[in-house]
Amino acid sequence: MKSKKNTKTNPRIVGLISLLKDTSRDNEVNIWRDIATRLESPSKNYAEVNLSKINRYAANGDIIIVPGKVLGSGMLETSVRVAALNFSESASCKIRSADGECMTIEQLIRDNPKGSKVRILR
Repeated sequence: MKSKKNTKTNPRIVGLISLLKDTSRDNEVNIWRDIATRLESPSKNYAEVNLSKINRYAANGDIIIVPGKVLGSGMLETSVRVAALNFSESASCKIRSADGECMTIEQLIRDNPKGSKVRILR
């Protein structure tokens, strides 16, 4: 019986995984390798994080990365920068209304290639 090879078909995800691995190698930073490994898993295993969890674990000014989608359930009382694959519409509105910032993982890598002071939530 042949085993099915797990290959990604979404060109954005394929490019992002490659970018994460290259950045990890170039800057000798393990956080990007960790995110790449998480994104190589099946998409049904991607993280789905509610704002209530971000509010519970993030302090004012933190940089949070979610290897998946940010959902809008809960309240956000702190100003944080959040990078994720996707945001629900309500999550992005609530983050911006709390003086936070929504960004893609690609933008975070460009702005912070060393990955300093970045926290993973899953």
